[in-house]
Amino acid sequence: MQKDGYSLLLPFGASDYFDVVDVKESLCELTIYLEEKNLVPEEYHSVKIHSKGFYEPIVLQDFPLRGRKVYLNVRRRRWYLVESGEYVHRNWSLVASGTRMTQEFASFLKELYR
Repeated sequence: MQKDGYSLLLPFGASDYFDVVDVKESLCELTIYLEEKNLVPEEYHSVKIHSKGFYEPIVLQDFPLRGRKVYLNVRRRRWYLVESGEYVHRNWSLVASGTRMTQEFASFLKELYR
């Protein structure tokens, strides 16, 4: 299945941080599965860190498309800080304040915390 075209349906800027890994279509709904890219958050570049999988997925309802409900199944990545032994994740408020994003993408990220 060609997944590249589905990235055009995502909020602006989402493809900078997420990959489309799967898409499920039915007559009445479309589910796009997203995984956060393994890009170490900027605030942890100076420490030893390992990717340790993902948190449980979050399902967000997006705008309907051609009479179908659209869902985004989002898996956020977590990293392990070797020295402290704690798990961390990307701080989306830092991303939002440090980059130019549309209101749509900011709302998308805000939904991750609900």
